[in-house]
Amino acid sequence: MLIEFRVENHRSLRDEQALTLEAGRVGDPADPRPRRVDGHSELLLPAAVIYGPNASGKSNVLSAFAFMREAVLLSHRRWEPEGGVPRTAFAWTHRRYEPSMFEVSFLIGDTKIEYGFTVSDKVVEEEWLSAWPSHRKQVWFEREAGSFKFGEHLKGPNEAVKEVTRPNALFLSAAAQHGHQQLTALYSWFRQIFPVNILGRDESLFSRSFVPEMSFSTDDELRSQFPIDDSEESLSSRIGQLLRSADFGIVDIKREVSEYESRGRMLRRPRILLQHQAGDEGSWLDLNEESEGTKTLFRMAPSVFRALESGGLLLVDELESSLHPLIGLAIVKLFNCPRANSRNAQVIFTTHDTNLLGTTLGQQPLRRDQVWFTEKDDEGASTLYPLTDYKPRKSENLERGYLQGRYGAIPFLGDISWMAE
Repeated sequence: MLIEFRVENHRSLRDEQALTLEAGRVGDPADPRPRRVDGHSELLLPAAVIYGPNASGKSNVLSAFAFMREAVLLSHRRWEPEGGVPRTAFAWTHRRYEPSMFEVSFLIGDTKIEYGFTVSDKVVEEEWLSAWPSHRKQVWFEREAGSFKFGEHLKGPNEAVKEVTRPNALFLSAAAQHGHQQLTALYSWFRQIFPVNILGRDESLFSRSFVPEMSFSTDDELRSQFPIDDSEESLSSRIGQLLRSADFGIVDIKREVSEYESRGRMLRRPRILLQHQAGDEGSWLDLNEESEGTKTLFRMAPSVFRALESGGLLLVDELESSLHPLIGLAIVKLFNCPRANSRNAQVIFTTHDTNLLGTTLGQQPLRRDQVWFTEKDDEGASTLYPLTDYKPRKSENLERGYLQGRYGAIPFLGDISWMAE
């Protein structure tokens, strides 16, 4: 499980910002949402939301996490040897030339891991990894300015991997590709991060063709990646159940493969068809013909279930996009529920849907320590801060307080009456 994520000098996140999923001293001690995990003294949360006005930096928090994942998984194999580091630093002042920092702490089994790196436009400046087996810190390796120092507890082909690690690639990325068994579990943890609807200024940063778990750019790409079969335990079966429970009027899913000619060659193209409850056996529609809400849920669902099945981390930008509020609520409840989320998967998402803060939906889906905000200052730098900084009362209506500006992170609209003239 994720414990904490830190980032500095990524897009509008100029200064160091931290997002923690450690539970605060709020709520009922019997609340089942926080999880007790061996190897960590504090309870950990399965979900966190980031609110804020448009362009306040909330999407950049998820973008930074997705970039870190991309660097671990792809920097050794896919980044061009002479291409530098495809980072996006803070755009103004001297900070655009300074390194960007990314650090994460998480649990693998009962062992706490802390891993991070700093990068410039050209090279990896620093990289570090420590572990706490049995609550005792072990420094596994440190890298600075091309110099490596390996701790006695990191066993394996350290020197051989060092020799093939390029200046613009991560040691962890190279180690996984060269069979470093002790580091494989760390690499796998990053593979179990599932970004949805997260794009960089340069789309090549998040190369979907290399990481199929990410949201798909076209429906054709979705068709080619999504398998439909008859297994009750299959991913398609679970997605079908979600579509039916969402009351979209969909009762079945199937995948067909059609042939077509292109440049003198016969090619095969899969199609996804959804059957509607219309009392007609022929009431099937191509995914392209469905509503935006149906297509959005269909694209998101594979990542939701992969995260739940692997105990991974789901990152979703704009959870409410084209979805009814009750669908967003259902996804949050899946992660918060110990029975549905028995492997302690986590979700971090951004949204403008304030229903999740209040009791409009008949309950309070999120604890006060699961709510975060972003704001931009006059220099364009974003600040990330938790709702708990304001120490709201247990009975406080969080939705009303947020909309009234009690916690900040709302847009200042000014006088727009001239638009009616």
